[in-house]
Amino acid sequence: MKTFEIEVLNPKAVKLLKDLADLKLIAFKKNEKPTWENLLKRTRRNADTAPSLEEITEEVELVRAERYARQNP
Repeated sequence: MKTFEIEVLNPKAVKLLKDLADLKLIAFKKNEKPTWENLLKRTRRNADTAPSLEEITEEVELVRAERYARQNP
């Protein structure tokens, strides 16, 4: 199966696409933009030991504190 992203230039093309979908020749798929939560879930699915949100927050705060200390000696 191949997936395409199309831009409809003529509204008549939408009717044609809907007719093709009715004939079960094509299918429409919802196009979700990746969010931070979706990305995190996908990453955790593939990891044996994924960090918790608290661990991630702790690490981010540590890096920010180190960066601030370097910028303001």
